[in-house]
Amino acid sequence: MSLIDILKIAYSSLGTNRLRSLLTMLGVIIGVGAVITMLAVGTGAKSLVESQIASLGTNVIMVFPGATRQHGVSYGAGTSIRLKEEDAVAMLKECESLMYVSPMARSGGQVVAGNVNWATRVEGAYPDYVYIRDWSLESGEYLTESDERNAAKVCLMGQTVARTLFGEDEDPVGKTIRFRRLPLKVKGLLQAKGPNFFGSDQDDILIVPFSTLQRRILGVTWAHYIITSAVSRETVPHAVLEIRELLRLRHRLRPGHEDDFRIRDQTELADTAGQTSRTLGMLLAAIASISLLVGGIGIMNIMLVTVTERTREIGIRMSVGARTKDILFQFLIEAVALSCLGGLIGIALGVASSRAISAGAGWPVLVSPVSVFLAVAFAALVGVGFGFYPAWKASHLDPIEALRYE
Repeated sequence: MSLIDILKIAYSSLGTNRLRSLLTMLGVIIGVGAVITMLAVGTGAKSLVESQIASLGTNVIMVFPGATRQHGVSYGAGTSIRLKEEDAVAMLKECESLMYVSPMARSGGQVVAGNVNWATRVEGAYPDYVYIRDWSLESGEYLTESDERNAAKVCLMGQTVARTLFGEDEDPVGKTIRFRRLPLKVKGLLQAKGPNFFGSDQDDILIVPFSTLQRRILGVTWAHYIITSAVSRETVPHAVLEIRELLRLRHRLRPGHEDDFRIRDQTELADTAGQTSRTLGMLLAAIASISLLVGGIGIMNIMLVTVTERTREIGIRMSVGARTKDILFQFLIEAVALSCLGGLIGIALGVASSRAISAGAGWPVLVSPVSVFLAVAFAALVGVGFGFYPAWKASHLDPIEALRYE
């Protein structure tokens, strides 16, 4: 028998029991659908997290104050106020692995424009801050060194603040707002960045010169934290070591004493996100594997029943010259056809499920050709793996006993 004849017989046999064939394929349909959905959601979530981490800036390293200790008792992270503007200046001069450095001051409160007000956060930074964060302008100009030296009453405005105070279509550049009774002229409108890795709205912000917030508003001499950018991604670990050594020297910390600061970089966030993504992927893979296993067992059961029901037919085929491999291929192809048809339906189900999740949860999804290929390959393997024994059993029936079977 030719392969075409075997295929025709296989599909004809499946068509005579359509409902049973569909129910048999159900496990494979669910399994393949789960594989497609798993890969689509996992890939989409990974790209979303990567874009959110990238929105934090380019090769960013942040230095935060450490914990204050008194009589052996720690008062928690951030209670030390040992970071100063001079530390940031020294880092830029002495750490060769750093490209940009900015001390940061932060505050929050009501921003007023006319009769409209909005509660937002205000960050005081050097002009290089926008290059560290890789933050472009939609209109206007960046802050300058002159603004920093003179503690100028100017600011850069985020999209959320601009939209709230001035509406959707009005450009706030050149207008004057008030923060804690201090008038600030809007010098530039920042492009939208959206939520960050932690879900916070990055566009709900005003950026003013560091000296303006430090002297005119807060009246402090320290920096809340320092943000830096390494020369390249590869130099980030070396830059962290340089920063630690420099700050320990400047803060006169003896060997064996704990750092009075904390250093964080994007690789930590990327590692955390990667671990979460892998955990989610393993969970979904386990669900998909169980579904495919159940589907494979269903195919084996039905094929064993089919062999029993068609024992006399097998005997007749053998008696008229069908070879052992013809019978083996016939039933094996029927099993593979069941799994592959289930796989095709499962692909459609997986794509639909992925789009439904994207629409409902607002997540990006990506159904790649690789995921479709893997799904079809899994389905074919299930058909071969679980259909081989029934096919082998059918091909090794005794023709005489098969003809006598009722």
